[in-house]
Amino acid sequence: MGAGHDTVAAELVRRARERGDAAQAVDVLALLPYGLGAVLRCFYRGSVRHFPWAYAAVYRLFLRPGAGRRPSGTPLARLAGSRLRELAERTGADVVVPVFHLGAQLTGHLRDRGLLPVPTVVLVIDFEPHRQWLHSGNDHYLCLTEDAARAVRGSTGRPTGRCGPVVAPEFFAGTTDVPGAAEWRDMFDRLGPGRPAVVLSAGAWGVGSHLDATVRLLTDHGFLPVVLCGDNQRLRRTLSGTPGVLALGWVTDMPGLLHAARALIDNAAGQTAVQALAAGLPVVGHRPIPGHGADGVRRMAALGVSEVAEDETALLDALRRLTAPGSARKQRIAAGRALFTENADALTLVTDIADDARAGARR
Repeated sequence: MGAGHDTVAAELVRRARERGDAAQAVDVLALLPYGLGAVLRCFYRGSVRHFPWAYAAVYRLFLRPGAGRRPSGTPLARLAGSRLRELAERTGADVVVPVFHLGAQLTGHLRDRGLLPVPTVVLVIDFEPHRQWLHSGNDHYLCLTEDAARAVRGSTGRPTGRCGPVVAPEFFAGTTDVPGAAEWRDMFDRLGPGRPAVVLSAGAWGVGSHLDATVRLLTDHGFLPVVLCGDNQRLRRTLSGTPGVLALGWVTDMPGLLHAARALIDNAAGQTAVQALAAGLPVVGHRPIPGHGADGVRRMAALGVSEVAEDETALLDALRRLTAPGSARKQRIAAGRALFTENADALTLVTDIADDARAGARR
């Protein structure tokens, strides 16, 4: 739906090709017939941007974890079945790896009915997996944390393991050798000398609650807000009129930007948040978008890799502690980076599972 799923898929493809394997990323929404994928994307985008209460209701009905029967995404996903089967056959695929929950429903449906001959490994990129990720027809699941893996294993009965978040290697480079970081720091110094640069992430679509109020709060208390507006040009124009604010459109140098900043204010627990953790940037959740965003932000904080600021006072307190040199900043950075150092590489796990499946088929 947004750019996070695409970013994960692209990085998996890059890693596979670097190893000499063939890999291809496919948008599952593009596999849906009758233009349904475009309709779904427009509905979701419009809901989270203009009617967040509508998306919150959809999330409670279809996605929120918990017991009880609720509608499934499988009937919609199965409409893409014939196209995915044809694609897998034409490419000679050894494994299919969903990184989006609708893809997991599709592959689970096909495997459950013996219609997809190759194994599926679902890479759950959410910190708090919702029920639409879960389908017992899939062969294997990989999750970001042991808590998530335990929950998925209990719900699906399928083998489930842990893996590190999938982030491009540029985000892990040392602070002094990241191309572009020095240029960002120079820009920050010109716009707000002595003010710690704090990045506000609004996702690819520029979605957020009361971003203008948060920006004014930061400027009034000595910070330089750097707002990622994505493709929301209206938001960028609005915030650009506020003195002491750097409102950015689509950023192509995220590694340099994150290494130059001092903290990230996050509202979705998505790919920008894990990129920040990889770059050693403290993350503070504030005013998350409803549904999976709110659940993910709180789960990240419960894991100790970020903090949640429920109000403006808590936000300022967190930023003052985490942007200043000291033990609080060091501990938060170390906790975030442990997600990557303590877990195995996702692609290695995927290919190992595919190799084991092929070996089992030959026996």
